[in-house]
Amino acid sequence: MDTQDINSKQKASVHSIDHYVLDVPDLKIAKKFYQDFGLDVEEINGRLILKTFNDPHVWAYLYAAEKKSLKKIAFGAFAEDMATLREQVISSGCIVIPIKGMPLEQGFNFTDPDGVNIDVFVCPKVTPYEKGVTIGSNRDGIRGAPFRQDVPTTHPRRLSHILIFTSDIERSIHFYEDALGLKLSDYSKDAVAFLHATHGADHHTIAFAQSTAKGFHHSSWDVASIDEIGIGAKNMIDRGWDKGWGIGRHVLGSNYFYYVRDPWGSYCEYSYDIDFIPEGLKWEAGTHPAEDSLYLWGPNVPDDFVQNFEA
Repeated sequence: MDTQDINSKQKASVHSIDHYVLDVPDLKIAKKFYQDFGLDVEEINGRLILKTFNDPHVWAYLYAAEKKSLKKIAFGAFAEDMATLREQVISSGCIVIPIKGMPLEQGFNFTDPDGVNIDVFVCPKVTPYEKGVTIGSNRDGIRGAPFRQDVPTTHPRRLSHILIFTSDIERSIHFYEDALGLKLSDYSKDAVAFLHATHGADHHTIAFAQSTAKGFHHSSWDVASIDEIGIGAKNMIDRGWDKGWGIGRHVLGSNYFYYVRDPWGSYCEYSYDIDFIPEGLKWEAGTHPAEDSLYLWGPNVPDDFVQNFEA
C-alpha cells in the first residue's frame, strides 16, 4: 500500500496511552515520591510498577539508570485498526518490527523522528468513552469541608496524558497525526501542541513542548475534585516535595492543576475536569497566543518549568 492510498482513506487511530516507561537514577527515592503522590507502587524484578488504587492496570514502569530519561511510550489500539496503523507508520518513514513475544498483527515497535521508542499493540481501551461526573457545590445545610484529621489521601483515578519534549514541534504534530491517527486539539506556535485520540479522549492524550531534544516533561493524573488537587498538593509539600506549580487552571484543556516536581526535573500533575472530546466530534483546533499556552489563573510559572533536563 503506497502513501497515496493511505492518505486517501480514513486514518486509523490508537485509542489510548496504555503505559509509559522511564529510566530514573534511584528507584528507592522514586518509590517514595510516587507513593506520596498517591499511586500504588510495587517493586518487582528490579523495576517499579505504577498503578492507581481503583484499577489493576499498570500505567508506568520505572527502571534504574544513570539518569532520568523517557524510555518508551506504549499506545493501545483496536485489533481491526492494527494493519492500517502499521501501514501508516511505514508510510511515515519508520521501520516496523514485532514486539518481543507478539505476532506482528498484535503489536509492533518503531522509533519516532525524535528517537522516542514507541510500541503499538492490541489491548483494551483504558481511558473513558465519555466525560466523568464533576463534583459541584454542597447542598444547603451540609458541611462542605472535612476536618483536618479526617482528610483522606488523594488517590488519582487514572493517567490522563503525558507531555514530552520534541526538537521539532511541527514535525511531531504531523508525524503523530499521519502515523498514529491522533488529531490536533490546540496549538501555541513554537511552544506547545496538544493531540487527542479519536475514539473518545481527554483534550490531550499526548502533548509536545518545543526543546532541542526529546525528553519527558510530565505525567498527568485525573482526580475527582479541586479539593483533591489542593489536598494532594498540601500533602506533597508536607512530605518535603515542595517544588511545584499551582494551584491554577489551564486555558487549553481547561483543567485545574497542581504540578509536583520530582527529584530529576520532571513533574506529576494532579488534574481535574479536563475538556473531553467525544468520538465523532470534529473539535476545532486553534492556534493560540503564548499567553494562553500555560494558564488562565494561578501563581507565576517557575523559571525552569519548561526546561528539558534530558537535553
